Amino acid sequence: MSLPGSTRYDSATRHMARTIARTGAGARGVVGFVAIVAATLGAVPPVSFAWLAPALAADLVWTGLFLWVAWRGRRLPAWLVAGDAVITVALCLAQGHLVGGAALEGGSSWIAGLVTMTIVVSGVTWRPWVAVPVGLVVAGAYLAGMRLAAPYQEVAGTLGIHLVQILCIALLMTLLRRSAASADAFLRESARAEIALMAERLRREDELRQVGSVHETSLHTLTMVGLGTYDKPSPTLRRQALADLAALEKLRARPSAESAPIALDALLDEVAGRVTGLDVRKRLTPETVPGEVAERFARAVTEALANVALHSGVREAELVSSRCDGEIRVEVADAGGGFDVERVPSDRFGVRGSILDTMRSLPNAGADIRSGDQGTRVSLWWRP
Repeated sequence: MSLPGSTRYDSATRHMARTIARTGAGARGVVGFVAIVAATLGAVPPVSFAWLAPALAADLVWTGLFLWVAWRGRRLPAWLVAGDAVITVALCLAQGHLVGGAALEGGSSWIAGLVTMTIVVSGVTWRPWVAVPVGLVVAGAYLAGMRLAAPYQEVAGTLGIHLVQILCIALLMTLLRRSAASADAFLRESARAEIALMAERLRREDELRQVGSVHETSLHTLTMVGLGTYDKPSPTLRRQALADLAALEKLRARPSAESAPIALDALLDEVAGRVTGLDVRKRLTPETVPGEVAERFARAVTEALANVALHSGVREAELVSSRCDGEIRVEVADAGGGFDVERVPSDRFGVRGSILDTMRSLPNAGADIRSGDQGTRVSLWWRP
């Protein structure tokens, strides 16, 4: 979704992952705690307390850990989901010592609830080529445990239910991921279009200023001639007329909108003012650059400032532009907690696409991100 009043979009894929993590944490927590209560109340022979007590203790600890990690994270970590699958498989294989006979016959044991939850969690976390095999392993372990506990128990119906669950969650997540990717593509183009409109407006304003300036100087020259200020040829009049003609020629032969020069400092100042929830300290050196270059800088700065507002944990940032040895540099810095740049997922196109790739795809330009405990600094540069 877009931030109100800004040109920045936030990834639909990222929002979906965060929502899945929160929902998965809550659902797994509820199922885990309900399973403990149900197992305790249903502890009748042939249930062995020597097996049940450590199993429930392990489930309690794991449920708390799962809830804590998943709720705090932006996505469900693969190791957490894998651990959940391993624990569920172990409980399935030990059903003969953990579940009463009546619950086994009805297929409604507390372990059955954990199996369904594990299938769902793995399905929403992993792609189908991983989620489906994991779901089949969990379902197979459940059926094997039932066979070991009750050799004559009918398992065909249970197997069918688990297969439907595995396939449905895989299909649903495939559709959701494709929809999120389409939304991300639309949001990226919308953000770029808005920055292009900002740049075009600044270009128009600059053209109007130039036209106004030429109009005033030309009118002044003609007025002097009309009033007879110069009654004979004058070097001063000749120089002024030549200057006016040169300015008019420059306007007539101005470049296309894509390459027309634009005030980079004005564009960056407007971009910084549109980021909500962030106090941006600006030190911008007046520079005029080609329109395409200005738009690339603007897109990267927009993303960098929005990342500060969303993820740094601070409400202040610094935006600096300068020229050094003929190179134009723009930096965005904050004093937040930072992050590990090398561990940024490939689908985080905000960092890789809107900052690094945006600048690096421009000739004679580049970008670098340095982050740590003392904060994050995004450096952008372009050499004319």
